[in-house]
Amino acid sequence: MTHRGRHRRRRRGRALRATLAGAALALTAAATMISASQAKVTDGPGGLKQLTAAADTARLDLTERQVPRRWLGRLSASMGGTVGVGTVLASADHALRPSDDCTDAERESLPKEPAAARAYCWDRADTGGWSPGAVTTSADADDDGRWGDDRVILSAWSREDPATGRLLARVSFVDAGAAAPDGSGHPAYTSALLVLPVDGGRDYRALASPVTGMVWYQDKLLVTAGPKDRNALYVYDLHRIQRATADGDAVGRVPGGWAAHGHPYVLPAVASYRASAAPGAARPEVLSLDRSTAPDSLVAGESVRAGADRVSRLWRYPFSTDPGRAGLPATDAAGRTGVREAYATRARGIRGVLAHREPGTTRSQWYLGGTVGTAEGRGTLWRADTGGARATECGADRSQYCWSAEAGSLSYAPDTAEVWSQSDRALFAVPLAAVRDALG
Repeated sequence: MTHRGRHRRRRRGRALRATLAGAALALTAAATMISASQAKVTDGPGGLKQLTAAADTARLDLTERQVPRRWLGRLSASMGGTVGVGTVLASADHALRPSDDCTDAERESLPKEPAAARAYCWDRADTGGWSPGAVTTSADADDDGRWGDDRVILSAWSREDPATGRLLARVSFVDAGAAAPDGSGHPAYTSALLVLPVDGGRDYRALASPVTGMVWYQDKLLVTAGPKDRNALYVYDLHRIQRATADGDAVGRVPGGWAAHGHPYVLPAVASYRASAAPGAARPEVLSLDRSTAPDSLVAGESVRAGADRVSRLWRYPFSTDPGRAGLPATDAAGRTGVREAYATRARGIRGVLAHREPGTTRSQWYLGGTVGTAEGRGTLWRADTGGARATECGADRSQYCWSAEAGSLSYAPDTAEVWSQSDRALFAVPLAAVRDALG
C-alpha cells in the first residue's frame, strides 16, 4: 500500500470518527434539551420551609405610623365631608362586560385550568393606559360577604401620568350585586384615586406606587407600596371617601376646589407601616386575608424574580382584636407588628398568595399564582405546604402554564366559595372546589 493510500484511509477514519462524535454530541444536546424542557414542566418549588429563627422573622416586622386625626379632620372639613361606599356605587359611571361580550384576546387571558366560572371585562375607554393590580372583595371586609347591603369588588390600577411622569394609583368600586352567578349581567363601577394627606391635612398628593397587594378588612383597606416608597403598606378607611370637586389632570387642592386626575372620589391614607431597617428586610408585594386562623390574619409574600439567588418568603401578621383598632394589624407597645409564622419557598415571580385551612384540618394550604415568562405571559398556580408542592396541569403536554395571563392577586370569598383574581384584561372568579380538583 502506498503512503498516499494510507494517508487517504487515515483521513477517512478521522472523518468517520468525527461524524460519529458529532452525532453523539447532537444526541446528547437533544437529550439535554428534552430534559430541560421536561424540567420546566415538572420541576416545582418543593415544600415550604418554616422560618423559626428570631433573626429571620424579625426582618419581616413592620412599624405602624398613624396619620394625625387632626390632619384627617381638617381635610374632610375642607372637602365638604365624607361619603359612604353605597354612595360611590350609586354614582357608578362605567360598566363591566360579561364574558360573552369580551373579545377573543380578553377571553384568552383567562385561566385554562381551572376555568373561570364567571368573568367580566373592563370599559376599555376607562382603563386605557392603566395597569391592573390587586383584587379584594366585601367578603374580606365582612364574613357575610357584604358591605351593608352591597356586594362589592375592589380592583386596583396604576399608571404613569404621561404629562408629569408621576405614578398614580386608584381603586375601582364594582357593584357586584349585578354580577349574576352565571357570569351574565353588567356590573357597574367607578373609581377613587388613592392619596396621602400632606401639609397638616391642608392638601393631598397621589400615592406614587403600584398596588400589587390589597386586602379590605372590616372598614380598612390595606395596600402594598412600591420599592421606591419608604413605607411597605398604606391603610385607607372606607368611611373616609371624599368627593373631588374639580376636573382636570391635577391632583390635590386647585383654585376653586379639589382635583383627583379626573376621578370623582379620593381616598386619603390614615396610616402606614414601615419595613424593618434590618438587612434583608422584606416588603410585602402580595396580600390576602385568611379567616381560618384565630385571630384572622393578613397573609403576605414577596415576589422574587426568576434567576435570583435567594428564596421567596411568605408570612402572616395577626389582626388586632381590640375594638378600637378595627381592621388594623396587632401591634406591641412600640407600635411594632410582628409575624405569626413565616416560610421560605423556591417559587419565583409570585403575583398572588392565598392561605386557607379546611375545617377539620390542622395544616394550611398555600396557593401561589405567578407569571413565569411564557411567550403568551400565562402563569402557574401552585398549592404548597411543608410536605411539598403541586401545580395545575392542562393540555396534552400536561403544561403547568394554565393560570391567567399576567396573573394577579388571589382573594377568597367564603360566602360563595370562590377565588377572585384578575388577568391583564379581565376580572374573574374560580370556585375553590375547582382549584382543589385541578390540583388533585
